Amino acid sequence: MKKQMGSVLLVCVLLAGCASGVKLDEVPVEDRAATSTRAGTGSGSGVAVQGVGAGQGGAQTGMPTVSVESKAPGQGPVGVAHVVFFDYDSFVIRPEARPVIASHAQFLQANKQRKASLEGHTDDRGGREYNLALGQKRADAVRQALSLLGVPESQLEAVSFGKEKLLSEGGSDIDQAKNRRVEIRY
Repeated sequence: MKKQMGSVLLVCVLLAGCASGVKLDEVPVEDRAATSTRAGTGSGSGVAVQGVGAGQGGAQTGMPTVSVESKAPGQGPVGVAHVVFFDYDSFVIRPEARPVIASHAQFLQANKQRKASLEGHTDDRGGREYNLALGQKRADAVRQALSLLGVPESQLEAVSFGKEKLLSEGGSDIDQAKNRRVEIRY
């Protein structure tokens, strides 16, 4: 009887440990090291940065040169978006976000004393725990992309707010899409 109780207790403990529905361990993105700026970044780093090259200006990358001047203390580069949007239930960086990330990487490399906070957000669907984990994965994806572009980890901090700080309260698809983001703050 004691042996059966011990087995039942062990099964209950194992099931309780697996009760979380958060399944974000499988990384659906890839590192395309041939197009990143860091040598030796093999597969497994988890962020695709295809199309974002190593040049300081538009000649090698096809990217416009970014002003490395800040318009005010606490703000980043002039004329560059500070938000990266994501698809529903995803932390894969969209192709249209790559120029934004490249511009911030260029700014941070030119301003070594500056630090960036990468704030991950989700829409209001799903549980609190899941959304906090997803927001963290989004912030980490942007952090990894910046890191692959040569920004030192010491300049970056990735945090998650989950669904706690919604940009748009509406329930439409457009409103929900506005909430799925990473904000880059200096």
